[in-house]
Amino acid sequence: MMQFKENFLGRRQLMLAALLSAGLGKAFAQSGGVSRIIVPFAPGGAREMPARAIQQELSQETGQNWIIESKPGAGGAIGTAFVSKAAPDGKTLLMAASSHFVTAAMGARPFYEPVKEFAPVANIGNQSYILMVNASVPVKTAGEFIQYAKSKPGVLNYNSAGVGSSTHLAMAYFAKTADIDMVHVPYKGTAEAVTDVSGGRGNAVIVPTAGVGVYLQDTRLRVIGITSKKRSALLPNIPTLAESGLAGFHFESWFGLLAPAATPIAIQEKINAAVNKIIGNKDVKERLLALGMDSPQWNLDAFNKVFLADRELMTRIVKETGITRES
Repeated sequence: MMQFKENFLGRRQLMLAALLSAGLGKAFAQSGGVSRIIVPFAPGGAREMPARAIQQELSQETGQNWIIESKPGAGGAIGTAFVSKAAPDGKTLLMAASSHFVTAAMGARPFYEPVKEFAPVANIGNQSYILMVNASVPVKTAGEFIQYAKSKPGVLNYNSAGVGSSTHLAMAYFAKTADIDMVHVPYKGTAEAVTDVSGGRGNAVIVPTAGVGVYLQDTRLRVIGITSKKRSALLPNIPTLAESGLAGFHFESWFGLLAPAATPIAIQEKINAAVNKIIGNKDVKERLLALGMDSPQWNLDAFNKVFLADRELMTRIVKETGITRES
């Protein structure tokens, strides 16, 4: 009897889950049309990768055709502003990261308000960053790089994905903490910034761990440190920057989807549920891990708390580093 009861309850739970899943897909499918995830940087960069990791499953789960569209420019402000003015129907989302707050923190008027005009609806993954140099730079570790940079104040440069991007913020924060003077060279995306360091047109760059396998295979690049609090399981032989003499230093980021603020809570919850189901899938988890990401399944409230806390943190870092729109 007990076995029968357990089997019966198990079947009921499976049926309920199937109905809920079908209902979720039907609710999205009724809205029809093409839905877009806007990446506010050039194609091929680190911001695009988490969106690509869930794109197919998101289309399947919601019954909508999700495409990824790049709208680069003004350090991410153009694409971000586009989403802030989009219809609040859940069909246009922003692929954002912790650097979302930086443009406003720098005192700019970016055509959008980073908190009031957005609703954080779903986190995809959390990621740390790696410090890389061109192989011609005569250093093997982050500690050696710091000493080398101190011997050449204002001579070495570093590339970034654009003014106010996470790659800019991380490197400026590193330079400030290490007390080194380097010249910032902004690009329109991470891919371009890395390509020019690889090609010898830049000395250093800090980028998300996404694509680290490609970087490790490029003999023109040398990975010398990671920004996480502890060593990464993905890169166990790469020391943290804290280990390299910068006690307490760490810089990490979430990568998630934001909707226009007026998006109804019911739509926000549906997107959140769909993404959380997707990132809980073993294959997707492995896909994100290959990008150097873990994938906590945050509900709307949890993501909103992280969102607001990061606004305070990023604002503080901008103030401490002195980053401006001309940096």
